[in-house]
Amino acid sequence: MKLNDSQIEDLYAFTRKHYVEYYDLQTELVDHLANAIEDQWELKPHLSFEDALQIEFKKFGVFGFMEVVEERQKVLSKKYSKLIWKHLKEYFKLPKIILLISLTVGLYYLIELAIVNRSVLTILLALSLIAYVVDAIIHVKINKAKKNSGEKKWMFEEIIRQYGSGLWLFFVPIQGINILNSSGIDFVEKSPVFIAVFSFVFVLLFMTSYIIQFEIPKKAEQYLEETYPEYKLV
Repeated sequence: MKLNDSQIEDLYAFTRKHYVEYYDLQTELVDHLANAIEDQWELKPHLSFEDALQIEFKKFGVFGFMEVVEERQKVLSKKYSKLIWKHLKEYFKLPKIILLISLTVGLYYLIELAIVNRSVLTILLALSLIAYVVDAIIHVKINKAKKNSGEKKWMFEEIIRQYGSGLWLFFVPIQGINILNSSGIDFVEKSPVFIAVFSFVFVLLFMTSYIIQFEIPKKAEQYLEETYPEYKLV
């Protein structure tokens, strides 16, 4: 016996009922449940669809599909981290390494200026805060529009959108200022090596933020199609 289209739709509804909101994971679970139910019918042809489904669902334990969702999230988060590193490595090759060096040198002299005039740090913080607020408003509108569109949700797409929400861009200057303050302005003033290392690390963090917020979302369609062959069709 094979499941019909109506029963397949019932399986999709069943996964949604049990808090699986991502279409890719729903499809994987539906495929697993369908095969398992059909295997049961080979041994017990008179078993009802509902009974066969409940028997199979109990195999997932008391937490149901929750562990499957968490495991997939770990796998895709790891994949996303590798994607960030792939982009970041490009900044250690020509021509992007020129930009990396230029930003580091520029920040070095900016910090020296800030040592003389501490208000420079305050201005940088204010500008980053304004950028964060504007970016957050844009992302809220985009996410709201997507939710109202009724489009299917994909876990990897959700990870890309969440990481690209602008939080990284906001916390980079915050952490930089905290490091400078905790190190003591006198120590920073007398330690060009510290300023140079700090500038390089800060620029790397900033470039990581830029990658997360702009570069990866710009290529989101490409990465989603690579992750889900059926993404373009759906």
